[in-house]
Amino acid sequence: MSNHTNRVEHHPLRSPPGPQPRVTNRRHHRGLQRVKSLKMACLHDHSCEDHDCSSDWSLYKHIDLSKVSALNEATPGSVKSVFKAWEERLNSSGQHLESNEGDPELLVFIPFTSDVKIKSISIVGGSDGTSPSKMRAFINREGIDFSDAQSMQAIQEWDLVENMQGVLEYQTRYSKFQSVANITLHFPDNFGGDTTKIHYIGFKGEATQLKRDVVATIVYELMPNPSDHKTRAESGGGLSHVE
Repeated sequence: MSNHTNRVEHHPLRSPPGPQPRVTNRRHHRGLQRVKSLKMACLHDHSCEDHDCSSDWSLYKHIDLSKVSALNEATPGSVKSVFKAWEERLNSSGQHLESNEGDPELLVFIPFTSDVKIKSISIVGGSDGTSPSKMRAFINREGIDFSDAQSMQAIQEWDLVENMQGVLEYQTRYSKFQSVANITLHFPDNFGGDTTKIHYIGFKGEATQLKRDVVATIVYELMPNPSDHKTRAESGGGLSHVE
């Protein structure tokens, strides 16, 4: 239905007369409902108009890329190409992840180099119905196959929309995505294409293990054990060194 025809005019303080216009395209209507559930805000407590927040909170550098894997990928190892810096998320000149012909299901395993907290996930899929339409997440479970994914309860599920511009983020139930060592993403279906294509998978949040190490070091230095330190006399000068 065109936005410029059959418009219903009504007084702002009164209920509109007669029945409301029907939405004839149910898929489009569901897509609009899904968009309303998404969020494009950053994690900072400031206005983002003059600040690029997405790259600051990207977990890309904490992904253990050498151990990333996927089941049902048409080209072995191509899954690694979808993990890139936020600024490169729309760069489709290289490889992309694609499922085998006639089988849209994909299962992607992503380990991290340190424990992380995941605030949101971004997916940029292919065109012509090849974008994934649903995403399911499992955390800290290794070796999941399709049989496991189909029978296990996911920690969270999302109905996706076709996000060609990479501006949408799917919010997690944050309290359940703490101390994440690895995450497995299950994409069971797409929007009608023969294959499922993914150009980018991104995570926003923060690394927790690194921060815990830093805090532990600071506490240790504030309450040092004298026997653990070499004195200036013992070492012949220079800074004290903690063994």
